[in-house]
Amino acid sequence: MTPASGRQNIDPRNVNRRRDKNPWKVVVITLVTLGVVALLAVFGYFTYLYASLPKVDRLADYRPPIVSQVFGDDGSLVGEFYLERRIVVPVEKIPRKLIQAFVAAEDSNFYQHKGLDYLGIARAAVKNLLAMRKKEGASTITQQVAKSMLLTSEKSFARKFKEAILATRMEKMLSKDDILYIYLNQIYLGGGAYGVQVAAETYFGKNVEQLNLAEMAMLAGLPKAPNSYSPIKHLDRARERQAYVLERMVREGYVTQAEADHARATPIVVRSMKKVNSEQSAYFLEHIRIKLEETYGMDRLYKEGLKIYTTMNAEMQKGAFDAVVNGLKNVDKRQGFRGAVKYLGETEVDTFSKKVEDGIDTASLKQGSTYQGVVTAVDPAKGDATVRVGDRTGTISRKNMAWAGKVQLVNAWGKQDGKGKSLPLGSVVFVSVLTPDVNKQGAIFSLDQEPEAQAAVVALDPLTGAVKAMVGGYDFRRSQFNRAVQAKRNPGSAFKPIIYAAALDKGLTAATTFDDSPVEYEGGGDKAWKPKNYDNIYRGIVTMREALTNSINVVSVKILEQIGVGAAIDYAKKLGITSPLAANLTLALGSSSVTPLELTSAYAVFASGGYRTTPYFITKVEDADGKVLEETAPPVIPTFTNQSTATLTNADLPPATGAVPGGGAVPAIAPETAYIITNLMESVVTSGTGQRARALGRPVAGKTGTTNDMKDAWFVGYVPQLVAGVWVGYDQERSLGAGGSGGQAAAPIWTEFMQRALAGIPVKNFIQPADITFATINVRTGRLAREGSPGATQECFVAGTEPTAYDGEQDTPTTEENASDSDGLPEWVRAGRLPRRSESR
Repeated sequence: MTPASGRQNIDPRNVNRRRDKNPWKVVVITLVTLGVVALLAVFGYFTYLYASLPKVDRLADYRPPIVSQVFGDDGSLVGEFYLERRIVVPVEKIPRKLIQAFVAAEDSNFYQHKGLDYLGIARAAVKNLLAMRKKEGASTITQQVAKSMLLTSEKSFARKFKEAILATRMEKMLSKDDILYIYLNQIYLGGGAYGVQVAAETYFGKNVEQLNLAEMAMLAGLPKAPNSYSPIKHLDRARERQAYVLERMVREGYVTQAEADHARATPIVVRSMKKVNSEQSAYFLEHIRIKLEETYGMDRLYKEGLKIYTTMNAEMQKGAFDAVVNGLKNVDKRQGFRGAVKYLGETEVDTFSKKVEDGIDTASLKQGSTYQGVVTAVDPAKGDATVRVGDRTGTISRKNMAWAGKVQLVNAWGKQDGKGKSLPLGSVVFVSVLTPDVNKQGAIFSLDQEPEAQAAVVALDPLTGAVKAMVGGYDFRRSQFNRAVQAKRNPGSAFKPIIYAAALDKGLTAATTFDDSPVEYEGGGDKAWKPKNYDNIYRGIVTMREALTNSINVVSVKILEQIGVGAAIDYAKKLGITSPLAANLTLALGSSSVTPLELTSAYAVFASGGYRTTPYFITKVEDADGKVLEETAPPVIPTFTNQSTATLTNADLPPATGAVPGGGAVPAIAPETAYIITNLMESVVTSGTGQRARALGRPVAGKTGTTNDMKDAWFVGYVPQLVAGVWVGYDQERSLGAGGSGGQAAAPIWTEFMQRALAGIPVKNFIQPADITFATINVRTGRLAREGSPGATQECFVAGTEPTAYDGEQDTPTTEENASDSDGLPEWVRAGRLPRRSESR
């Protein structure tokens, strides 16, 4: 400090030095501040994640989504509803060696760690670092359970953090066996199988406790990549993975080297446990699924393990499915071969075949099944074609494609003509398996094609209304429209028995005669309606029996005209027909649309002796704990006896039904009417349009139906124990073409089904009520005929309605009661005749 100024002397260098230090302080403070903020953010983030963790305590009551099972009338499993196909088994039921196999393969330190395997994490990190990719994971079984049960499958740090926290929590709350119980029931093991029980069924056809060490090791190898190590699709890879699991088990001391070697040498037989064929039962199951979902909701149906008992008979259902497939193929083949589905280039074959291979879940192609394949080689001289189906091959011989006519085999790639009658290399065709393949080659195929027409079959017990089988189309995967209950189609002549039954109740008899000659009716417009017979043949005077036996259209119209359209409609409603019916004479020819179930249940009234039952499908529903949620009460149908006191009772039903019958029953028509119309329809089978059904070799009643231009083909028929109806046609109405009548298209399906359905069921005659009597009549007059007279035949009547006069005699009452009009029947009805009226010829 100088005396003159009194100020301090300041060195400029010191000032600069102080200024130089200030920026560093700012930087430090900034960094510290950011660090604290970052730590607070991280802490807050982890606090948030920690707080958002789901509760672990709900795992103590492990109740995963489980299968709701559907049972048939004998208690056999016929269907399942599920989101995940899983059957939960207690840990005590799971073999200890199977548990050890999973532990050795997936988490060798499972019994030592507390949820996280730190040594495993370090080992995996080193291996992944050296490989410069993720080569090995370090998730413990506990972590896998946490992810599966409590978290999503997203790949993120947050999810891994949550997984680690939850794993440590689980280890504190649950025992090791509790964790294994959840893990082994929850894990997905490929092939649609969740849990070890369903996996054991899927791959080896066994329950889990029946597995041998070789099979256990193979299952334990699946979690890493279930599809890649599937024993069904990739047995060689599955064996490699099995060897790894066995090696790990030896290293962990769970098995000896000798046991492991023996397991490696044990043959693996891949076969699925006999389970539901959802394909053959799909329409039936879908029908009840809709009702169940409406009643119980989706969650309860798909997740809570309901037990649903149905009226389905599994053997009948399979017979119905097979009959539809075979019948439609026959109908379709009569229309000719339509050519290849499409044509592939040589480079496209592998890609196409891979897709086919992915859809085949069996070790060998199933005999009788149909697949899509590609023609990969041909021998035009020999007439053989080699077809690749997925990763398997087979041959079609000339004989096995004969139905297709002259098909040209071309040893070149791509479509060769515009007619579709050639099969060049790359042709995609349908083939049916005649002889299965061995080692994925050497199958014998026949050329096939997918039908364009559709069909429906429905069969029910006439005494209870229980629906025993139902098929609603050729392939549920292709079309879910259930034609058995949803399609309303014209029944054609299959509706005639309803008209004839109404006529019987109006006082006509089987011997009543009509003139089968052309007739003309005035219409609403300029043109008159002239009903014609199917064969354009007119037979003159015929009885009602002959008219129904030969399905004579003109006589059927005249019968309806005689009894009145209104009376016929009312009668149809009594039989259970609910669809609107045309209030005109075309009703006699089946011009009003009905569903196959509707018409079949109407025929059931005849088969039951006059009682109408309500068709039903479900007999009982229980929850997973066995509590009954609903049950169908049995119907009460009084029995009736014939002159020999034979009685049709529930004992006459197919054996081992198991289901509780139900649906309710009400008297609809007189037993005598039911018997006579049945007797008339027996003539349809023995000597009329339904003769194909004679192949059953037992009493059968039934009626064919064919609509204009053969757009619809029907056959509905029954035996005392079972009634069934068949419809065949195109969804978009068009002619079925050659062989498309009811007798040619529908009756063969009905017959094949009934032959299968009635196997082992005793032959029975239709029960004759005591009021039924027989008389010998002349079929040309409807009067009594003397024995030996030309045209004489036995005819059945309700006692008191049979003719009273012989040919050439006047009708004379036999009793004072018959002479009166107290029963309301005019004299011409008693004589079995109708008054004549003016008709055009």
